[in-house]
Parts: sequence; structure tokens; C-alpha cells
Amino acid sequence: MALPVVAIVGRPNVGKSMLFNKLTGRRTAIVEDTPGVTRDRIYGKCDWNGREFQVVDTGGIEPSTRSEMLLFMRRQAEIAIETADVIIMVTDVKVGMTAADQEVANMLLRSKKPVCLAVNKCDSVGPTNPDVYEFYALGLGDPIEVSAIHGHGTGDLLDFCVANFPPETEDEEEDDVIRVAIVGKPNVGKSSLLNQILGMERTIVSDVAGTTRDAIDSYYENEYGKYCFIDTAGMRRKSKVDDAIEKYSNMRTIAAIDRSDVCLILIDANEGVTEQDTKIAGLAHEAGKACVIVANKWDTVEKETKTMDEKTADIRRDLSYMTYAPIVFLSALTGARVNRLFEVINAVSNNAAMRITTGMLNNILADATARVQPPSDKGRRLKIYYMTQVGIKPPHFVVFCNDARLFHFSYQRYLENQLRAVFGLEGTPIRLTIRQKGDKED
Repeated sequence: MALPVVAIVGRPNVGKSMLFNKLTGRRTAIVEDTPGVTRDRIYGKCDWNGREFQVVDTGGIEPSTRSEMLLFMRRQAEIAIETADVIIMVTDVKVGMTAADQEVANMLLRSKKPVCLAVNKCDSVGPTNPDVYEFYALGLGDPIEVSAIHGHGTGDLLDFCVANFPPETEDEEEDDVIRVAIVGKPNVGKSSLLNQILGMERTIVSDVAGTTRDAIDSYYENEYGKYCFIDTAGMRRKSKVDDAIEKYSNMRTIAAIDRSDVCLILIDANEGVTEQDTKIAGLAHEAGKACVIVANKWDTVEKETKTMDEKTADIRRDLSYMTYAPIVFLSALTGARVNRLFEVINAVSNNAAMRITTGMLNNILADATARVQPPSDKGRRLKIYYMTQVGIKPPHFVVFCNDARLFHFSYQRYLENQLRAVFGLEGTPIRLTIRQKGDKED
């Protein structure tokens, strides 16, 4: 997974996120005409002239600030610079060169990394804008005129990046990566858990709810496998979402669930399952994602002999539609039981991708119908002919019968339980589709 990394940096509000979205071809980063919208590092993929690489969007760098949040954002940008192969510094032609631009340029010169100077908001096509020439004073070489809105100049930008990449290696692949979305309401410890897993300050952690805004991808590899962890913004109740940026954050969280293989549903072990927790878990369940319920802050819970059993029973009761999801109690702060997560993630991911032969399915079906007779109505009995699997993630089965109206929901649940009893399928929902086969038969 040694994909080259390109970091996009600059002072606030010069169009870094707009350029990031243009290069990656996806609206991953939130774009709003407000300084400080992007806070953490956001990763996306780009392909140019057959070379695939990662692009990192960063928060605006304020060289001199006492704001705790801006200091956090600056640290995130510094980490991006340290880990990048090539850096794109973005400036704004309409504002001109500022003292903050010079401070950022000095930081990049000290990094000794290849730096491409992009002068953004050059939206008109034609002769060189004379205002571009003043940016030579930054000492970063020839500026490249760019329009993040229209895409002008991005080809030259990418040519520079690819030319300065290290030699291509054979392991620039991610076929076996498990995508894991970390979801939950605000302040349950999503960013703390990610930082604990990665062993570094990957995302900003603060007691202020709403610190994380974007869905942030982090690639990680250990003895258990390869993972892409997606840290998401905490989802609040709709009635409390009155900010445009927060609405975008919620949309990013839903999109992160859609593109994940496994969802870690974080809850506060002290509070237990709240109404908002059930709604967030419901999104993952409806999306058919493999799920793990993570009870965080276990270090702060007063424990007695059966505390874990009691907490487990409470979670099972409140998330009754997710009885298939394993529960892991841990502490993101201390790291206790965090390693246990990887085994569980691997297990539920494998279960969601499990394929079962039609022969095995019909053996289970024959045994299940012999144990419990299919239901009947007004003298007409349900006949089940056969079952076959048509999809994975989640496992999707089609059952053919004589009359779908006779296939009561309770009998569908019974068949699902039989499948789980034989094949396990812990951590993944199951989809059952009922179809009538040909003409109705008596």
C-alpha cells in the first residue's frame, strides 16, 4: 500500500478543499466560503497518466494563532507535510500574496520536499494574469495558474506531482483492504479510538462536540490485515442541526456508511444506548453493513461481578433489531481491549462476504421445514421449493415458494435463525427475498 502521497496546504480560504475535490473527482471534502471548515486531514485517490496516488486535504495554516482549534489544525497540516512525497501550496490570486503565505512557504522550504506552487482562482482563460508574478517572491519556483472551480491548470499541477514521485513499486494495491466506518453521536470517542488504533494524532480530539466534520480515511496495516478506517462526524438529532456545515457532515457520515464494509457503532458505556444511537445503528443496519457495537469509555464504568453481562443485556434490549452484532467493551483512552477489535472486524467482514452453495442451503431448508411445518391459511399450505444465494455484503438469499402471501414474517425469521445456527453469520444482517415460482400450485 505504498501509494505516493500529495498534500494540499495553504492558509485558510484559498480553495484547498475545492482543488482536492476537483483532483479526486468526488465531493469528499466540505466546501464552504468560511475559513476553518476543514480541520482534519482528508484522504482521496487520484489517477494521472496511469499512476495512482493519494491526495490529502488539510486545514488552513494560521502561522500565528492562540486559538486551540487552529493550533490543532496546524498540527494536522504539519503531519501531512511530514508524510507527503509532494506538496501543493495553494494561494489566492484575488487576494494576492500575504504575510501568511510567506510563513507557509518558509515552513515548506524547511521541509525539503518537492513543492508545487498553485495560484488558485485564475478562472479566465488567456494570457497570464499579471497578478501571478508577485508569487515568485515566495521562493518556490514557477507558479502554476489554477482554477479549482473549472479545472484549468490541474494537468500541469499533476504533471509536476507525478514527475517528483518516488519510483513505482509493486505493492501499490489495496484489493484486500477492509473499509471500516467509525460512527456514532458526538463525543462518544470516535476520533480517540482512531488515534489509539493508529498510535498517532491522526484526528483532532477535543471535548467540543462537532470537532470532526469530514469523513476522514486512514489506511492502517498490522498482523491482522489491511484496513481503511473512516472517522466520521458525530450525528446529532435533525432538530439540533441548524448549521450548513453540520448538514454536510451528516451527509458525509451517511456516505461513509455506504462505502464501508464494516461499521463500528460507538456508544458511551456509561450512558448506554440512546435514541440517537438507535437511529445511527439503524442506518448501518438498513444499508446491510456488517456491524460491531463498541461500548467505549469502559474504563470509567463502576464495575461489579456482572456489570458486563448487565450492560450487554441492556444493549441487546435497546438494539433488538441488531442481535446479530457482536459487542466489544473497550477504552479508546487507555487502549484496553482495542486489539480485540481487529479479530472481530475480520470475522464479521468474512461473514458478510460468505457464499453458501445451493446444495447446502437446500439441505438446511429441508431440515428446517421438517422441524417446523410451513404455515397455512384457509386450508392452503405454504410450499417452499428451494433456496439459493444471489449476493453478498450482506448475504442475500432468494426463496421460491408456491404463494408468497403465505410466507409469514415469523417463518422468514425462523429460516434466518436456522441459517445463523448452522453458518454463524455473526455481525452481518441477512436479506431474504420471497418469490413465487411459476403458476400457483395446490
